[in-house]
Amino acid sequence: MGSETTRFDGSVPELYDRYLGPVLFEPYARDLASRVPASAREALEIAAGTGRLTRRLLDVLASDAVVVATDLNEPMLVEARAQIVDSRVRWQAADAQALPFPAGSFDLVACQFGLMFMPDKLLAVREMRRVLRASGALLVNVWNAMELNAAQHLVHRMACAAFADDPPRFLEAPFSMPDPAALAALAREAGFAQVTVETVAQVADAPVVADFVVGLVRGTPLWHQLVDRGVDARAFETEVAAMLVRDFGDSPCRSPLSAHVLMAIA
Repeated sequence: MGSETTRFDGSVPELYDRYLGPVLFEPYARDLASRVPASAREALEIAAGTGRLTRRLLDVLASDAVVVATDLNEPMLVEARAQIVDSRVRWQAADAQALPFPAGSFDLVACQFGLMFMPDKLLAVREMRRVLRASGALLVNVWNAMELNAAQHLVHRMACAAFADDPPRFLEAPFSMPDPAALAALAREAGFAQVTVETVAQVADAPVVADFVVGLVRGTPLWHQLVDRGVDARAFETEVAAMLVRDFGDSPCRSPLSAHVLMAIA
């Protein structure tokens, strides 16, 4: 990936959390949190972003639990810190491919929609395995094929059509791990013995299409790619909104989602 694909900065973190968090990420955060073992006390969250999963982990973990919430992008953690105040959380910038923790430090590692962005995915999952204690649990979700996540697919097609000579390709990265068998094989190669992958369908339920459009267009690094190409932002957002209303409704705007959930035991 080029540097333009990973710039979660500027206004992106706040818009990402406000307009995409409740619609795209909250359903899967609740799903992932529901799978946390009751025995978990020391948890590591990787690619915590603005803390959408962090909130749900805090809901299900015991009062004496500890969550170390990490992300490579400091601006995302700044947004998370501003919204989540809980003595059980420690925020820390960290690279998932070189985790700054001793082996066997945690009994739970969770990662929501972050693995797709890691250049060396095997190394990252090996690091997750390394920091887990014996019998510790790994919970990871990744997006299924873009075609099965309809609103995002629509925005990608429209962005590529608007700049056919130099299409912005950020949205290809989040949907780069659609094969559940390959995801399971990755975990096994990283050293996990008990591995299960489940495909989970959800619905992106946006109360108002206008807000959803702001998130889809301005709430990810796609925005930087569009700006670099001289986008007419208002015109593009108007076109996206019209297509979303046509296909999925206005108030609410409801579109299908699909993701894979990896569950593994160290």
